[in-house]
Amino acid sequence: MRRKLVVGNWKMNGSRTSNAVLLSEIVAGLAASGAASAVCVPAPYLAQCQAQLAGTALGWGAQDVSAHASGAYTGEISTAMLQDFGCSYVVIGHSERRAYHGESDAQVAAKTVAALAAGITPIVCIGETLAQREAGQTNAVVAQQLGAVLAAIGDDDVAKLVLAYEPVWAIGTGKTATPQMAQDVHQVLRAQLVAKNAVAAAGVQILYGGSMKPENAKELMAMPDIDGGLIGGAALKAADFLAIIHAAD
Repeated sequence: MRRKLVVGNWKMNGSRTSNAVLLSEIVAGLAASGAASAVCVPAPYLAQCQAQLAGTALGWGAQDVSAHASGAYTGEISTAMLQDFGCSYVVIGHSERRAYHGESDAQVAAKTVAALAAGITPIVCIGETLAQREAGQTNAVVAQQLGAVLAAIGDDDVAKLVLAYEPVWAIGTGKTATPQMAQDVHQVLRAQLVAKNAVAAAGVQILYGGSMKPENAKELMAMPDIDGGLIGGAALKAADFLAIIHAAD
């Protein structure tokens, strides 16, 4: 039985003052939840998370990482830096990184390898655009994206992955895949993991990242291969984020 995981992706939001309130409210409301939970925050706030969340049930992580260990890469963040701030997770290959920064499947794979080597759990994002879905290319697109990652890692590393399926057409648009639509893609991803390492695949958490909200969280997470959520806007409101976490119970 896979433990549910709910991760908040704050994107480029937050301030020291508002973060302190939000984190306090989330931690206070976590009691008795059987799900794992974390927040992935802008890099300037990692120190604040480390100071405020150490010893609590709420984990924390970053929204991106470099594939390089160090050097002349202005603006980049290394895995060693994330380790300095106690990060457990890092989001890799989010659709916004792929779209706005031109990140390729090969770059996503390289970043995944770097995170795994550092003992940080990569949350590898996979998903298709509206045009690709309408063209019937969903399965081929997600298989190619995940395939690049699986080709770059060892069989034993499969167990250390978290995947997040994020249909790009359902992020911030108010549109959401039906639970069955999401499940169908999650099942495709699970089968691809099985082909790499059948034993490990059974334990990999595959999150849904397409506008999960308190209203639809329970129904989505009732699907056999939906193991939690990568939450955007709803993660910025403690009541909504907590409602999703408790829906995972």
